[in-house]
Amino acid sequence: MNAAEDWDLVIVGAGPAGSSAAIAALRAAPAARVLMLDTAGFPRDKVCGDGVAPHAMDVLAGLGIAVAGLSADTEPVTALHLTSPEGVQAKRDFRRPAAVIPRALFDARLVHAALDAGVVLRRHRVRALVQNDDQVLIDGTIRARTVIGADGAESVVRRQCGAGHAQAGTVAIALRGYTGSEPWPAGEQRLVMAAAHWPAYAWVFPIGDGTANVGYGELIRATPPSRAELTARLHTLLPDLPPLALRGHRLPLSPGRPRVAHGRVLLAGDAASLINPLTGEGIYYAVLSGALAGTAATRPEPAHAYRRALRHRLGRHFRHTDLLARCTRRSWLVDIATAAARDNRHAFDSLVEIGLGAGTLDSPLAKAMITAAALRRQKMR
Repeated sequence: MNAAEDWDLVIVGAGPAGSSAAIAALRAAPAARVLMLDTAGFPRDKVCGDGVAPHAMDVLAGLGIAVAGLSADTEPVTALHLTSPEGVQAKRDFRRPAAVIPRALFDARLVHAALDAGVVLRRHRVRALVQNDDQVLIDGTIRARTVIGADGAESVVRRQCGAGHAQAGTVAIALRGYTGSEPWPAGEQRLVMAAAHWPAYAWVFPIGDGTANVGYGELIRATPPSRAELTARLHTLLPDLPPLALRGHRLPLSPGRPRVAHGRVLLAGDAASLINPLTGEGIYYAVLSGALAGTAATRPEPAHAYRRALRHRLGRHFRHTDLLARCTRRSWLVDIATAAARDNRHAFDSLVEIGLGAGTLDSPLAKAMITAAALRRQKMR
């Protein structure tokens, strides 16, 4: 048997979390030997809403990436149009425009940035990990001081390191496809929430090239819905949508997140169940957790460094989104939040920050929701 290769860091998965981790590691330790493994060649498609919040671009810019190149040939979206389960509508401009970049473009461009930084990329399907005190052996042939699992919702690394499955009631399922941008307004993201099968919503994200990313997602309950049922629900919420090819994927939401560090194995992005439970947004969490994991991997105690960094950056945010995810199982609270966003600029901005970044339930939004909830209780007496 050939001797195992030695690497300082091996990253499994070359998507946004993995590429960000690789770049961050080399910024922290330029001499580090960093290997990325992925089962796919790039460019490749990935089922996603394709929305990239400015918060994610901030993280990538902080890694020295020329973010204008990531969004080249696409147009930003400048407004958000929300429709609540009972039909309350809120439409306002974003404080900062967001990008909509097909993952076939976005991921390939991030991979190229990682390669330019000195990362080695190899096509390889990881099947087994064995941890010792000071190293991890991958498939018996690759030895690493630290491993980062950034291999998505169906993460092999997550299973192999003992993190287990996502908790029941914390996984969503979604379908996504592409269609012409008509009849939806240019530059406007649209979210249409469903009263039936709540929590659930459909989306339209225009790309700026005459096409739009459209889809539908809902929380998985005891019996997962069929593809036909999901497709019918999408067309109910977006009746102008023509028939189109749809692809499905699972979304492990952050309330079901496992421990993110297991010995010398760190988990980032979807592999760590880092998907916003309110919006399904995952790219900001992916690039931020990847960057934090990559930096931590260069430290003497990577697990401790990563847990501490992630708690510092997202701990309070997670506590608030965990709470909101429980509260908003009652769809009338979402109607109240949408009305608050319609009537109050600060409340709208707070919702955007909670749903797309690291925001928390601050005073304007909380006061608006508490007042509306109190009025509702009085009416029901």
